Amino acid sequence: MGTVSSWFERLRDPSEKTLGVILLAPAFALLALIVVYPIGKLFYNSFFDMRLSGGQGAKWIGWQNYADMIKDSAFWDATWNTVLITLVTVPGALLVGLGLALLANLPFKRQWPVRLALLLPWALPLAFAGLIWAWFFHTEYGFINDVWMRFGGEPRMWLLSPVSAFTAICIAIIWKSSSFMALILLAGLQMIPKSLYEAAEVDGASRWQQFWQITIPMLMPSIVVALIFRTITALQTFDIPYTMTKGGPGNATETLAMYIHKTTIDYLDVGFGSTLAVGMFVLSLILTAVYLRHISRQESA
Repeated sequence: MGTVSSWFERLRDPSEKTLGVILLAPAFALLALIVVYPIGKLFYNSFFDMRLSGGQGAKWIGWQNYADMIKDSAFWDATWNTVLITLVTVPGALLVGLGLALLANLPFKRQWPVRLALLLPWALPLAFAGLIWAWFFHTEYGFINDVWMRFGGEPRMWLLSPVSAFTAICIAIIWKSSSFMALILLAGLQMIPKSLYEAAEVDGASRWQQFWQITIPMLMPSIVVALIFRTITALQTFDIPYTMTKGGPGNATETLAMYIHKTTIDYLDVGFGSTLAVGMFVLSLILTAVYLRHISRQESA
């Protein structure tokens, strides 16, 4: 009874530590419900042979799915496509987003139309953006071929060639994601004190010197945050390649997320699909850890 009464006393007049636990408990419960449980269930399913098309129950096979994943050439092809898309589109979106953020940060009399224009690509659904760019690169009535032929070129099947289809997908992803990067970087630009630029002008620093000595160092925390979010979403790329090429020609543009979807939804192999999803989760975790380590090194320096 003494223990229960002391516990109630603590709740009536909680210490700072107890109050923190009470306030954070709902967040921890929600996190466990929507993050920890699904990931745990996914990892658990990866140890079973669960083929919904076979009419049989789940069968424990241990690490066999992981051994099959390592031997699966389609998995490595999809992983390579995903990594290549990440390596191309993340820096591309950063450069375009930085340019858009600098443009939106200029002292216009009316800034809201410029900033509204930044929101439009980000607000469009991913599948819709993919369909727009698929129309742009269409062989017969696409905008790109129309411009190409006006300059004397022959109509090209952009989405039926591995290199041009991959390039078209990267362009679409950069266009879609650069606005998100720009919004984060714009917020970082507005946090830089104007007094730093005024002092630099007094010292005779050029605009280029101000950009490299003031803007980039002060903007680095925002850049790292934008890179973390963009890299994670790039590794999960699905909608734009799916709506533009369905992974074709062949499997030249198939991403890891598309391969997981095909395995789980089309082939109804939940066990192997869960294993592939665990592989993508581990890959995202590794890259996020690299970014966080870079942040911690910067803070300690």
